Amino acid sequence: MNALQNPVALLGRLLIAALFIPAGIAKIGGFAGTAGYIASKGLPMPELGAVIAILVEVGVAAALLIGFKARWAALVLALFTLVAAAIFHNFWTLPADQQMVQQLMFTKNIAIVGGLLAFVAFGAGAFSLDARRAETSASARAAAAA
Repeated sequence: MNALQNPVALLGRLLIAALFIPAGIAKIGGFAGTAGYIASKGLPMPELGAVIAILVEVGVAAALLIGFKARWAALVLALFTLVAAAIFHNFWTLPADQQMVQQLMFTKNIAIVGGLLAFVAFGAGAFSLDARRAETSASARAAAAA
């Protein structure tokens, strides 16, 4: 099973990025609609909220994808997703006949948070910039000690 750990970690990062990055790119093209949706939830400064969402969904997800500061990237994405679930998929505030889809979206987001927290705990794996930077750092320390 250990032989699969690094390829599976890479696959996990690819799949998570495949969720966030296209969503962030779509927000760029539909910026006014995104800001309008944020405003409809009663949040202040919806344009700033849209910019933050784009930066997180594109920039931070790209960092996770390539494994650059992956634990921090995963933590930011997990917190972002948790907050988004609570604000945008608050099924408990809806009438019973309207709850099903929002409850599904909420629980999907919570599951994504769980997957992201695994990256916070265990890192990006060997196929990442973090691993490459650690190797380079170890080599430099070894050379300096010699």
